[in-house]
Parts: sequence; structure tokens; C-alpha cells
Amino acid sequence: MKVTIDENSGFCFGVVNTIRMAEEELDKSGFLYCLGNIVHNNSELNRLKKRGLVVINYEQFGKLNNSKVLIRAHGEPPSTYETARKNNIELIDASCKVVLKLQKRINNNFQEISGQGQIVIFGKSGHAEVNGLVGQTAGHAIVIKELEDLDKIDFSKPVSLFSQTTMNINDFVSISDEIRHRMVKVQKTNEVLLKINDTICRQVANRAPRLRKFATKFNVIIFVSGKESSNGKVLFNECKSVNPNSYFVSDSSEILPVWFVKSDSVGICGATSTPRWLMEDIAAYISELNK
Repeated sequence: MKVTIDENSGFCFGVVNTIRMAEEELDKSGFLYCLGNIVHNNSELNRLKKRGLVVINYEQFGKLNNSKVLIRAHGEPPSTYETARKNNIELIDASCKVVLKLQKRINNNFQEISGQGQIVIFGKSGHAEVNGLVGQTAGHAIVIKELEDLDKIDFSKPVSLFSQTTMNINDFVSISDEIRHRMVKVQKTNEVLLKINDTICRQVANRAPRLRKFATKFNVIIFVSGKESSNGKVLFNECKSVNPNSYFVSDSSEILPVWFVKSDSVGICGATSTPRWLMEDIAAYISELNK
């Protein structure tokens, strides 16, 4: 049975940079706070915790003084930086450059409309990245994910639409079209003031078609991801859509030998938060099962 790891799977460049910055500080001091889980993968979290990474929540962050804290790739709202300034906290800022650029665009747009329009963000309410984006608008942005959420928008007023960087492109296009349709219907003109900003990260978005192609080449697909990874859930569904013998696992303990009966090829792939070493461990485990 041939076992192959997808060369395009694993950490995106934003996560690679975050892990690198965390490890550099841990090499020096052996201890570092991180505001929220550095990645949505328990295996990688446990590896870093053994090296001295301590994950804290926002309540704990607010009580810290004279400490170092890592800001993960998701980015943070302005309030986090203000707390750090007041409490003399040194931030090791590993915010993804793509996210930081998006934050700046949203903030600039918010200043420009000056209450005369609406900032709408296509994303998952409560997600760390989305919280940071909403923070650029002093909490005024409208977050939507489903068609049912569109009732939050006033279609008689201008709309500037943005997207969380890891959302599905096709879903973004569909929601954009529906917003335009409703604005035209309410305003009774095709010249509606709708500004569509496609801010989806292409490194992440391009993984979907590549994964679909990869998944068709094997009898069985093992998709490796943390269960909390929203990106993982989306990419796994892409695999499942073209290969019904696709299985979602977080580590080797979840693998069932029966999956590989009458199989001569296995493809292993993962989310943008899945470490390469974990996919390699699972490949080795499956190879041992085969023996």
C-alpha cells in the first residue's frame, strides 16, 4: 500500500512565521505567554507547551504586568495593544501580514465613511481574526456568514463588504451577489453604492482546488487537522466531495485499520494549522499497519 503526503498541505506562511517567533523566544527564555491558542491543533500546542509556551485568555491578559506576550497570526483589535501599553506588556507581534493589511484597509474605510455607510464582514462571528477586524471599526462592523444574517444590513445605505481571509471564495461571491440584488430591489436602481473587497487569502483559497485534485488520486484520504480548525473543516469537506473514502483525524489514535481494507493507496493531507511532522507521524503509523 502506497502512502503519500500532500506536498501543499500544512502550515500557511502566517502560521510558519508565528511558530518561528515563538520558538525563537522559547529558545532564549524557556517561557512565553500566548494570547489564545497559537494554532487550532492540539498536537502542536502540546509540543510547544512542553517547551514553555503558556496559553492565556483575555481575562488573564488584562491582569498581567511587565510580561512578554505573543500575538498569534489571527491578529488583534486595538484594545489589546492599549491593554499592553497600560500594563507594560511587551508584545511579540506575529500577526499575519495579510491580516494586518486587511485591518488597515477596514480601518481606513471606516474613517472615510464616517457613519454614512456600513462595514460588512463576511466571516465567522467570534473568530479571533474577525474580532480583530471588527475592532478596527470600534465595534460597528456587521458580521455575516449565512443568508439569514443579511437582515442585519440596511440595504438603503451604502455598504463596504470585506471578508475574513480564510473564507470560501465561492461563498463570498454568492453572498456578494445577494447583497447587490437586495440593494437594487430596495433602492430601485442598478447604481447602488456597494463596494466589494475580495480580501480572501489566495494561499489558503488555492488549497481547495489542489486538495480536490489530490484526493482523487488515492483510494483513501486521511485528512489531519485539529477539530477546532475552521479551515480544517472546510478543506476536509473539499476532499470528501470528490472522495467518499475521506476520514478526518486529529492524531493516529483515531485511525481505524478497517479503512484500508482492499486499498492500495492512501493520501495524507491537512489544514493550514496542521504541522508537517504530525502528517509524517501518521504516514509512518499507517505504513506500520500495512506491514
